[in-house]
Amino acid sequence: MTDSIQTVLDKEPNYRAIQGIITVLVLLVLFWSSSVIDFSNYSQDGWAVAGEIISGVLHPDMSMLTDFSSSGLWFLLFETVCIAFVGTLIGGIISLPLAFLSSSNVVPAWLAAIFRVVIMMLRTVPAIVYGLMFIRVTGPGPAAGVLTMTFTSIGMLTKLFSETIADLNTDILEAFRAMGTTTMDQIMFGIIPQLSASFLSTLIYRFDMNIRDATTLGLVGAGGIGAPLLFAINSYRWNQVGAILIALILLVFLVEAISTRLRQYLAYGHF
Repeated sequence: MTDSIQTVLDKEPNYRAIQGIITVLVLLVLFWSSSVIDFSNYSQDGWAVAGEIISGVLHPDMSMLTDFSSSGLWFLLFETVCIAFVGTLIGGIISLPLAFLSSSNVVPAWLAAIFRVVIMMLRTVPAIVYGLMFIRVTGPGPAAGVLTMTFTSIGMLTKLFSETIADLNTDILEAFRAMGTTTMDQIMFGIIPQLSASFLSTLIYRFDMNIRDATTLGLVGAGGIGAPLLFAINSYRWNQVGAILIALILLVFLVEAISTRLRQYLAYGHF
């Protein structure tokens, strides 16, 4: 028995040389990439600012944390959540038909290729660029944030939805075609019931990401908590920065805990 196992092991291909070459190449690329990092601009002032930031987080402005007015910290956090939620929801609704139109096992290959190129173009533009463009269209405020979240969500959700559709067993589609049903009937009654749990899980994950992106978009005036954070940083009010960061940490922790539980329920049927 031992001899047969040894014989099998001896016949296994030896990838040590390839693995060694890949390791060396990765180290060389890492060394070359790190050569562009310039440490000459670091100074004692920078370390002092870092210390003030840490001190601000440890000694936050409690008046901000206890302000529940319509212009307070918690209202702006709620606005950030609403921007992320509405943008994710609209993006998910638009992504659903686009995902089917991007799947070659549902529509003709030439049509799927066209929509894949369109989605790739949407995904190429960073969220901050969308934010700057929509601010010019709608002006500063939550509307620009919602439109930005919508377009950034469409790119990612359509790609992930279409990949899930591509993994479907096509036997059910053939059965529906044999029954003479239309393409829309095949999608509504033969495919969506199988994909709903996966789609909802992906949608929740995107909402989790949009919470963080909405905070960043506020830095350019697209609503939410980002603008007060930028103003506090520019005016060196580190205790206010600390209060905002603490609130953001609590928000992200809460959203992460809830989204993880929901995805677990969708995947396994229990919390």
